[in-house]
Amino acid sequence: QLQASGGGLVQAGASLRLSCAASGRPFGNSAVSWFRQAPEKEREFVGAIRWPGGNTYYVESVKGRFTISRDNARNTVYLQMNSLKPEDTAVYYCASTSTRFALSGMWAYERSHIYEAWGQGTLVTVSS
Repeated sequence: QLQASGGGLVQAGASLRLSCAASGRPFGNSAVSWFRQAPEKEREFVGAIRWPGGNTYYVESVKGRFTISRDNARNTVYLQMNSLKPEDTAVYYCASTSTRFALSGMWAYERSHIYEAWGQGTLVTVSS
């Protein structure tokens, strides 16, 4: 079970930190990704944090603005979002997978079918 939280309404340029907490099964051996779905659009991959190693991989549109981190002791993964733009408005979902990819293959985390668990989503609205 994954629980995403931290969404809200902010102005453009603001920051938000989303959390994804796991219950029932530790995150410790799973890669965790964030996806988002804007109104009337397809769900899109945002970024992933690999296990082991904690390496991260992001879609181009959020590079330099978003950062994923994990706290295995708290069984929580975070998505720090800075310099938010109106086009970041979406429902954000976290997902976990035990599938491992090499550093050179982290693009594979973009494939949604590999994930075994999904959170319920948290809404982020960025006003202009």
